[in-house]
Amino acid sequence: MDFQPLNREFYFTDTLKLARLLLGTFLVHFSPEGLTVGMVVETEAYLRDDPACHAARGITRRNAVMFGAPGYAYVYFVYGNHYCFNVVSGAAGTGEAVLVRALAPMAGLELMRSRRRKARQITDLTNGPGKLCAAMAIGRGHNGLSLLEKPLFLARGQDVDPSEIAETTRIGITRAVDKEWRYYLKGNPFVSQTASR
Repeated sequence: MDFQPLNREFYFTDTLKLARLLLGTFLVHFSPEGLTVGMVVETEAYLRDDPACHAARGITRRNAVMFGAPGYAYVYFVYGNHYCFNVVSGAAGTGEAVLVRALAPMAGLELMRSRRRKARQITDLTNGPGKLCAAMAIGRGHNGLSLLEKPLFLARGQDVDPSEIAETTRIGITRAVDKEWRYYLKGNPFVSQTASR
């Protein structure tokens, strides 16, 4: 399969729209161990004036990438045990991002399984932000990388009709819990376990 990175223009749109546009795209990682690919099936948007957003209190060493140009990876460590992968969005200086919450594995399945030995079934491999980062071997070293080229990028995948997208509240936050800024593909078995399908 020939995966081509999405162009820069793809990322130049508002964050809520980008969170929906990312559904159906392929997240591609050419790691030293091999290629893994997953289709994005669930996202969450985080906006600058959103109390749940890392950038809400201004720029810090941790969130500095969020204030750069869109189309870069924002990867952070959470709960002392896993990473989360985000796509920087909004205009430079804004401080917004889209969290990729779940993937449907498309390539490199055995490699994903070797990295996620605790996964009892295929749907457990990538049905959460920490799980997908482990399966795809995404970590701190990817923070700040451009998503327009190897080793890590988003590629055109499957076309998604708006009627296939569910919109609901976000998961795992304690602030701005009423915002319906989580988007996922209806009925997809790889959506987070805590998401209502």
